[in-house]
Amino acid sequence: MKKIGIVMGSDSDLPIVKKAIDTLTEFDVPFEIHVYSAHRTPVEAKEFSANARANGFGAIIAAAGMAAHLAGAIAANTTLPVIGIPVCSKNLGGMEALLATVQMPSGIPVATVAIDGATNAALLAIQMLAITDKELADKLDAKRRAATEAVLEKNKNIEAQFNK
Repeated sequence: MKKIGIVMGSDSDLPIVKKAIDTLTEFDVPFEIHVYSAHRTPVEAKEFSANARANGFGAIIAAAGMAAHLAGAIAANTTLPVIGIPVCSKNLGGMEALLATVQMPSGIPVATVAIDGATNAALLAIQMLAITDKELADKLDAKRRAATEAVLEKNKNIEAQFNK
């Protein structure tokens, strides 16, 4: 199975990125995690992304806040799918990161999830791998069924409490 690369611009992004780590772990998807900054370690970020396919990666998740150029810098150096996680900041609430991540120029796509949306970033990466991995696809289907059942159970409880 291909592994997922996780790159965060700062170790302060780890509390958000941890949700992606937990999701990948839940699905038994191998991953590597790194701290590379588009601005402070551009050479290392470039080397990682340029060699990612040869190193067995199937997709890369890039989390960054504020200027949030990391996902774009990663995507500029690989043709693997890149999923950006805009990280919330105290200054503008993550809107600057969202816009910087989602507004990529034509030819360099970055899939972008919600601000702090690390769980969905991991699930999207898993869905990409599941295109050619039936066992992984079955795990995704099972998780969806469990989520449906949980909501229906909550609905049942609410209905019983209020629909007299």
